[in-house]
Amino acid sequence: MSDEILAELNERFGSGSGPLQPDVAAELQSIMRLHQLSAQDVFFKWESYCIKMDMDEQKASIDSLRAFKQDLQDALERSHRAQPHIKTEKRAGATPRTVTKGSTDVFGMLDGLTTPAAGRSAKASLKRKHLDNTPRVKPEPASSPLKLEDRLNSLGIVPPPAFNDRQNPGEVIEILNETLPAAEPPIAPFGEPRIRLTAASDQKKLGYKPLAMKLSEASEILDDRIDDFMALAMEHHKLDDSAFGSAAVQSTSEIVAVGRIASDSPEGKLNAASLVLETSRRMGGGLRVPLNLGKLPGYQFFPGQIVALRGINTSGREFTVQEVLTIPLLPNAASTPGALEALREKTRGGPDAMDSDAEPMPLNIIFASGPYTADDNLDFEPLRALCNEAADMYADAVVLTGPFIDMEHPLIASGDFDLPEEAIYDPDAATMTTVFKHLISPALNRLVAASPHVTILLIPSVRDVLDKHVAWPQDAFPRKDLGLPKSAKIIGNPMTLSMNEMVLGISSQDILWELRHEELVGGRPSDPALLSRVSRYLIEQRHYFPLFPPVDRSKLPKTGTAEGVPPGAMLDVSYLKLGEMLNVRPDVLIVPSALPPFAKVVESVLVINPGYLSKRRGAGTYARMTLYPVSEAEIASSSGSGMLAHKVFERARVEITRI
Repeated sequence: MSDEILAELNERFGSGSGPLQPDVAAELQSIMRLHQLSAQDVFFKWESYCIKMDMDEQKASIDSLRAFKQDLQDALERSHRAQPHIKTEKRAGATPRTVTKGSTDVFGMLDGLTTPAAGRSAKASLKRKHLDNTPRVKPEPASSPLKLEDRLNSLGIVPPPAFNDRQNPGEVIEILNETLPAAEPPIAPFGEPRIRLTAASDQKKLGYKPLAMKLSEASEILDDRIDDFMALAMEHHKLDDSAFGSAAVQSTSEIVAVGRIASDSPEGKLNAASLVLETSRRMGGGLRVPLNLGKLPGYQFFPGQIVALRGINTSGREFTVQEVLTIPLLPNAASTPGALEALREKTRGGPDAMDSDAEPMPLNIIFASGPYTADDNLDFEPLRALCNEAADMYADAVVLTGPFIDMEHPLIASGDFDLPEEAIYDPDAATMTTVFKHLISPALNRLVAASPHVTILLIPSVRDVLDKHVAWPQDAFPRKDLGLPKSAKIIGNPMTLSMNEMVLGISSQDILWELRHEELVGGRPSDPALLSRVSRYLIEQRHYFPLFPPVDRSKLPKTGTAEGVPPGAMLDVSYLKLGEMLNVRPDVLIVPSALPPFAKVVESVLVINPGYLSKRRGAGTYARMTLYPVSEAEIASSSGSGMLAHKVFERARVEITRI
């Protein structure tokens, strides 16, 4: 064994009393060689094994390591065990039958009404059905069942490399506020939760009935948004009501026209020739007028953007734009000095904190977005690795956005997959809730077992097969029978909430990619940087999804299914007002996207795209935030001013990290 490997094993597995015993070190080396693992990966698997076996003492001994080695070998054999030919038996009535261990019998499934095979010793295969909810057994083929690799090849999918073979795990690819030191994990978990959650959005309103849109309601929502922005522009620029008019009306007088950017062509990308301004019914009868941008030095527009334009329409055929008026931003989030002081005390960890006079330790928050497993399996290894990382650092909060069980995952879409052997469930009552309980919840429960006071937030996606509320804005999915820990909370999509003093805005819809695809940029735009520009659109428009209409499904990034077409934005226009930002700008805006992950400060808002935790063919990224508290000196200096801006962007260190 090389000195470097021995030193790393001593660092991770040794105790303060001395180096590892020779037989223990040799056994660890044997595990590394047998499973082709690094010392770090062996340590992560060892911690997971200790949590699974409920071992209070995690010190490695020769006996415990041999049991650990056997457990790894058993897991490896289960994953590579050849699947035997199944003797079939015809039965009337298409009643589900019990299958032997290792079988790949496929059952029908629609809308969660499916029946995987039951028992600790039996695996289940689930398949969607097309028309009815009656469980049926798919006739067995005469030949042996297809292996996983064959099923993926039939879908045109090349199996990605194993998760343990991923490149550069733990590598930090981008750091915001690098001058702030990274937080060191505490010696032990805090005695109580250090985070207090307060919802700013009304969760109950997201429980509306989807797919019941009326055209009259949708048009009123779109019109009201234009009229609201006209009132904002009038107040901000100190204009009289007479200064506003309809861009579609011929006139020799200069006016200010407020409307929605649109295209005169239902197909194709927005361009300068197809650009039109759509007026509201109150100000312009809902008419559309072409825009002439020749006098602007630079511009940046996208469909659905509400704009205030100063110009003139002398010909009656087009509106010549002379100036684009700014729309005022929402105010920055702020709190009273007394509230900030109380939150400083909360971050100390309660009355049992070691030193009440010391500076409170910074908050440790992890942000990640689904998918949480690669296209070739449902092992959810990236999610388990993330939970292990959160447990190691005693994270204060873990914020996870969907999709959790992605309807566009090849195995979920085909319905041909197995639940773990140890899963115990009723085959006649198994649904996608059962799948979540046995594939996702165990990782979250192990995290809570290691760090009892961690706060876990789950935000759904329109691609979540678990959620029957398919439209955006989207209600939270029910937690009944999911097997989640009590500290896990399911919230809506989008949602604005306060995490201590930090105002956090979250939306799992990939608006950044769609804005990048649909925006029109010409001349010298005010913001040439792509990622900050598309992020600024959300802040300026005060909305989590300001694009309208959304990008056509066929133009979105392809999925791993046979059709390859994702579900799209699934907007319910009648309820788009629920997607608005409320009262203040968020301190932190979480917008997962297929664009490269980043952390940027845009208009005093810390915008974070954590990336996807698992890509279709490999491991992805997540974001880790170290948030330092407001200093006592700053609170004391502003005690007489009434309110103190949070300025989270100045005291938060964000690391975009490979899982």
